[in-house]
Amino acid sequence: MCADHHHPRSRNWQGQFPKTPGRLMGLALIRAYQLTLSSLIGQSCRHSPTCSEYGYEAVARYGLWKGAFMALFRFMRCGPGGTWGYDPVPEVLEKRFAWWAPWRLWGVSRPEH
Repeated sequence: MCADHHHPRSRNWQGQFPKTPGRLMGLALIRAYQLTLSSLIGQSCRHSPTCSEYGYEAVARYGLWKGAFMALFRFMRCGPGGTWGYDPVPEVLEKRFAWWAPWRLWGVSRPEH
């Protein structure tokens, strides 16, 4: 029995974030999807990290409101004819992305081809 100490147990982001009720609820929903429906749908995401991993990190970093919009827009880009490749969650959002206008996040992290 060989334990690999170089890889985390979860593929989800392991960074520090405030444990607010909204974040925890969003993360629990994403994790429930990963453990149930994801295996039934199959691994067909065209991005790295996958859309659910992206959503997990976006919600953890930026909260349920902004993170959910970021994950939704990422999911919309993932369909047929959409983008593909490495597309990480931005480490910092510019000041112009106000909490009351999360739709401005559209296109924040489109990968360059």
